[in-house]
Amino acid sequence: MILVSGCLVGLNCKYSGGNNYDERILNLVKEGKAIPICPEQLGGLKTPRNPAEIQEKDGKRKVITCEGEDVTKEYFRGAEEVFNIAKKLNVKEVILQPRSPSCGKGTIYDGTFSKTKIEGNGIAADLLIKNGIKVYIPDEYFSNVE
Repeated sequence: MILVSGCLVGLNCKYSGGNNYDERILNLVKEGKAIPICPEQLGGLKTPRNPAEIQEKDGKRKVITCEGEDVTKEYFRGAEEVFNIAKKLNVKEVILQPRSPSCGKGTIYDGTFSKTKIEGNGIAADLLIKNGIKVYIPDEYFSNVE
């Protein structure tokens, strides 16, 4: 079983209230191979919500919205919930939305809301990777299985 970002299957759980639909990901769910999750919603955030980015201060990661609201607690709670689901289902792989402050893998935004990308992982992706779960972004996953 694979966990996938809910926005990738067309669920309107993206911060804007929209989604990042990818037919390939929806097909995995239809085939019974994947389950959609949304770390932000599992952490208690509503949809739509203000955009948020990770900022690092004094070696600590915080997630701050464009309005200056600290939503770090919700992002870490959502990451823990996703990890708990992965453990209970013995999930070894996840496919997550690129650049997201929760799901981004390898590249995220720099915390200035200037659309500048930096190297790094989102909060949920980071927790999963640190616990031995293989994290992919969609193109990376499908280039490995095709």
